[in-house]
Amino acid sequence: MKVIAGLGNPGSKYSGTRHNAGFKVVDALAEKYGISLKRRGFGGVYGVGKAAGEELVLFKPQTYMNLSGDAVNAVCSRYLDSIEGLLIICDDVVLPLGMVRLRKRGSSGGHNGLRSIIEHFGTEFARLRVGVRGETPVFDMKSYVLSDFLPEEREMAGETFQKAVFCLEKWLSGGIEEAMRGCNKGKVKQETSSADSGKTGRDDPERPL
Repeated sequence: MKVIAGLGNPGSKYSGTRHNAGFKVVDALAEKYGISLKRRGFGGVYGVGKAAGEELVLFKPQTYMNLSGDAVNAVCSRYLDSIEGLLIICDDVVLPLGMVRLRKRGSSGGHNGLRSIIEHFGTEFARLRVGVRGETPVFDMKSYVLSDFLPEEREMAGETFQKAVFCLEKWLSGGIEEAMRGCNKGKVKQETSSADSGKTGRDDPERPL
């Protein structure tokens, strides 16, 4: 059994935001393989099924971003024997739309969802970063990640989510090294300039970042 957890914020207010890219990728994988995400538990919503020949749990924490680790820890305690079976999907404002990056370990990079998960598991878990940065200038990073994709960005966002699904299939069928070789090259569109992502604390569990 493997666990794929996509990060985001619950509620219709945040449904279409860049920060919910992890949710969108989980939804896309679930739709492709007919996995229902209607179960509730472990501080989130989830489904159990099979994709790319592997049994897995698809999970979306409902705790708000900065407490994601509590929910991920709960579901992994039930379903996982080894941290090698966990993969986290999150948005990355440094990467432009059209790009994804799969890594077997690493820091939070300023992402509060990853930071919360690292508090439970350390840095040795796979993560798939999904580019969400458009071409318009960014002046307020916090507001930017909590904004919806622009109409002209939505097609590219959808293609990026599908590219992320392809990477997940590679990870499920061939493992992290093969998936990194297959996913960490090329892009859907030309790369744009990057910026450091904003950081917030985790003292308030109702904060969406």
